[in-house]
Formats: sequence, structure tokens, C-alpha cells
Amino acid sequence: MISKSTMAERERPAKTPIRVGFYDIERTIGKGNFAVVKLARHRITKTEVAIKIIDKSQLDASNLQKVYREVDIMKRLDHPHIIKLYQVMETKNMIYIVSEYASKGEIFDYIARYGRMAEQAARRKFWQILSAVEYCHERRIVHRDLKAENLLLDANMNIKIADFGFSNYYAQGELLATWCGSPPYAAPEVFEGKRYTGPEIDIWSLGVVLYVLVCGALPFDGSTLQSLRDRVLSGRFRIPYFMSEECESLIRKMLVLEPMKRYTIEQIKKHRWMSTEPYVVPTISGDPMRSPAHVAHSHEPNEQVLRLMQSLGIDPIKTKELRPPRGHLPAALGAAKSQGQPQ
Repeated sequence: MISKSTMAERERPAKTPIRVGFYDIERTIGKGNFAVVKLARHRITKTEVAIKIIDKSQLDASNLQKVYREVDIMKRLDHPHIIKLYQVMETKNMIYIVSEYASKGEIFDYIARYGRMAEQAARRKFWQILSAVEYCHERRIVHRDLKAENLLLDANMNIKIADFGFSNYYAQGELLATWCGSPPYAAPEVFEGKRYTGPEIDIWSLGVVLYVLVCGALPFDGSTLQSLRDRVLSGRFRIPYFMSEECESLIRKMLVLEPMKRYTIEQIKKHRWMSTEPYVVPTISGDPMRSPAHVAHSHEPNEQVLRLMQSLGIDPIKTKELRPPRGHLPAALGAAKSQGQPQ
């Protein structure tokens, strides 16, 4: 016998998913002061994406400008170990940033769950991180917030650097001064309020990251910000018994108090600990340039897309009549594709 409550549940209409553009929102995967990150799925291709939802009404002009800069920087980046930006939507009060979803989560959580990595595994991950940071620096972009929480893992356990909220452009001879990033990963000159070029503070953070991968703990820690600052400025940290001499040597070359004496990325790549196992570009299934909205090329419009357009009130017959000849881009689409590209 079916209970009344069971019958009522059956009669209750299914909960309609919240939609943003062509994406169905599934759940919250992150929160910040003025933003929330949602896991979403493309309605046609079923691709999972992360959507960062920012409430513009909660931001002052300066912070809003930082959001636009973050988007501008992400548009310029296309690397296998950097989270890809797919789409940006903006309304009067909200900004929706649609990006690649790294399903295995943060390196921070991975280490918290499984403990420190063997040096061979840590080396492979560090090569991936280093290749992405080098790619950014070659484009005069400094991340400024490299930490275990911003190093994500995709379904194949490959690194994806995320969160370019503190990133900025830099130029030789011009100095930045903003205090930003996470204190345990911050360079001594940042604690001292000194101006900096940019890459050298990423190098310090990379030294902290490598220590965390190999040791499962931070090299500099403190119960208060002041005690943490004192430890960073001392430049002293503990080397555990299980760390190899080669790994220790590399970390000490990065965690150097004097910024100009720190290793460069080129020197890190040539260090004997790194050269033991050279970097291998990961095999990526499918086309990494495809957006979640990608559908296979055909001479005829995709019928599933046409049905969806019809449900939105767009005449499918007119769509077929208006489609451009093969090999030609509509003028509006061509213009849209060129926006936001590096000049």
C-alpha cells in the first residue's frame, strides 16, 4: 500500500534547475566574500564547468576593476596546466565567469587526505606547475597567489592553476607594490612592504609549494601573522630527514631572502633534481580548445540545437535559411571572436 506522503511526493513537480545561459546549476563548490562558485552542466553537451558568480553591487570601483583585469588575463592564457576560461556573461548586477572544472579538487585537500608525495610524484606535479608559471611570465603576467589551494587536479590528476584574482601585468623596470596572496606563501619583501617586479615573488611561492608537496607541511608557519612574518624574514626552515639532498638544494635556491639572488625559472628547470626526470607534455583527450558548447562540424545545423532554439522562441526554419555558406563566419561572430584578444 502506497502512503499518502509517497503519493504527494510523486505528484509534486520536479524541482526546476537554476539556469545561467545554457548551463544548469548543480551545486556550490566554493564561496568568497563577494562571489560564489557553482558546479554547472552544459544543457546540450553535458560538459561540467565551474561558474564564478560575482555580485557587482557588493564591489567598489577598484575591486570591480580587478575582476575585469582577471577576466582579461584569463582570456590571454591557453595552457594545459591553467584553468581555461570558456565564457563571461554580465548583467546589470552580476558577472558570471564560466571556466574549466577540475574534478579532483585542490592539491591542498589531496595532501590533507593522503599525506605528502613521494619526490618522484612531487617532481611531476612541480614540472606541470613550473611550465604554467613560465608560460604566464613569458606573457608578462605574474600570478601573485600561488598556493596549494589554487593548484587543482583534473580527472587525469594533472595540475590546473586557478584563481587569477590577484594576478597582474608586469614590466622590467616597473615595480608593483600591492600586498596580496596568502601569508604562508608570501615572499619576505611582501611582508616588508617593499616594491617588487613580480616573477621573483612567484618563485618564492613555488619554493613553498614544492616544500608542501614533498613534506605535507608548510616551511613557515606561526600562530599569529607577526610570528609568521618573523619566521619568513629569518629565512630559516626545517629540513625533514626524508628529503633528498637534491630536493633540499632546489628549495634553498628558491627560498632566498634576497630577491635578486633567487633562482630564475630557467635555473630551476636545469637543476639536477628537476633534470632527473624531464617535463613531459600531458596527453589531452579530445581538442583542448573546445568550449563546452562545441558540437561536431556538419554541413547542416545540429538538430538538437535547433530544437533548443525553438524552445527559446527562435524559428528553426529561419535559422536554416540564414546560416552562412560553409567556411564563412557571420560578421557579428567574427567581431565577437576578436574581442579581448591580445593586441
